[in-house]
Amino acid sequence: MKRSRILAAAVAASTLVALAGCSSSGSGDGKTIKVAYQDFGSKLIDNLMKDAKKDFEAANAGEKVTLVPIKAAENDYYTKLSLMNRSASTAPDVLWEDTFLIRSDAQAGYLEPLDSYANKWDEWSQFFDNAKDAGKGDDGKTYGIPMGTDTRGLWYNKEIFAKAGLPADWKPKTWDEVLDAAKTIKAKVPDVTPLNIFSGKAAGEASSMQGFEMLLYGASEDGLYDASSQKWIVGSKAFTDSLNVLKQVYGGGLGPAQEVTSDTNYQNIVGAQLIPQGKLAINLDGSWLGNTWQKDGATPWPEWTKVMGVAPMPTQDGAKPGSISLSGGWTLSMGSKSKAKDEAWKFIAMVNDKEHSLKTDKTLAWIPVRKDVAADPTFAQGDPTASFFSSLVAVTKFRPATPDYSKISNGIQVAMESVMTGQQTPAEAAKAYDETVVGIVGKDKTKSE
Repeated sequence: MKRSRILAAAVAASTLVALAGCSSSGSGDGKTIKVAYQDFGSKLIDNLMKDAKKDFEAANAGEKVTLVPIKAAENDYYTKLSLMNRSASTAPDVLWEDTFLIRSDAQAGYLEPLDSYANKWDEWSQFFDNAKDAGKGDDGKTYGIPMGTDTRGLWYNKEIFAKAGLPADWKPKTWDEVLDAAKTIKAKVPDVTPLNIFSGKAAGEASSMQGFEMLLYGASEDGLYDASSQKWIVGSKAFTDSLNVLKQVYGGGLGPAQEVTSDTNYQNIVGAQLIPQGKLAINLDGSWLGNTWQKDGATPWPEWTKVMGVAPMPTQDGAKPGSISLSGGWTLSMGSKSKAKDEAWKFIAMVNDKEHSLKTDKTLAWIPVRKDVAADPTFAQGDPTASFFSSLVAVTKFRPATPDYSKISNGIQVAMESVMTGQQTPAEAAKAYDETVVGIVGKDKTKSE
């Protein structure tokens, strides 16, 4: 783990040096904009951005786009983006921004408010109100234009299920039913990994959101944070119960080996290797996973539409509403240090118009945030899971959008890792987490549940 952090820091530093070296072709001339985004190891996003660059330059004579793909795991991307934003010579004009970082990055002064642009944009009314809210800072100003959202559920391999004698139309009603299916697979199909729930430090925010919070919000109404009192929840039985699931998965030999869960490419190993190779039976993951297996995805796998099934993640004991999802998403934001703000806005608006939004959402298997895209009959074509994951919006939850969340998330990952590696019991890890939360926000900003 220590070695990977050193490597990440070294790569981040080299990224800054490289960007500084080409800063003369960046935002300094007022006509060329730099666009930074995460390279997930797939051609899909690169192709979308290259097409956007081509369309923008064709429509705006004399204006240029410099693409800055950042090849990094999730947490490393956030770190590199933060480092870039600290200097005017490396700060991008336009950046892909995870919705949960909007408030903290706006507070840090990295992002430019977009209200003066968005309020004059004749397409702004097409965006759902809750999607608009995801791009707002603590001051109520808009700092990101949403590109799409997502939901999360259970992906399962129907061929492995058949070998284990499990139903093709699997719909677990409780956590225990999920764990029972994994135990059945372990007993009857011993050469595959039964269940993946992202956990630990290596997967970063995927562990917190796709893994832990998909459990926690299925056992507690408020989960991490009571929005009405604006207090973080400590002393939560649901928190300990959620860690206990990880103990059963990783302590019981149901989850991926430590060599997988400790790898910074944990997510890619699951999506691009274990699943298409038929080595993982059940995976708690996001609506976008299918784009990994598209023709231009990281691992083309045309059979996935027949092999893979999807099911809602149940609540702990089947309590209403019966299932749970978490939603996030990405925005396009404008760097506060940009010297080409008008050009940056034109790029943001173009990428988020109906034509480009439809293309982006279809390509990346995102759930639309524009009303006209959601209503477009071509949206779900070619993706048999699109309607299912869109239906989960009815039961979805959102991470606390506060500047403290990223630190809290790190505390969750530490608690998960300590349990999955057997260093602490769920109760011990939950207690340590509570102490971490108090240390971050102060005792007066917490409440017991």
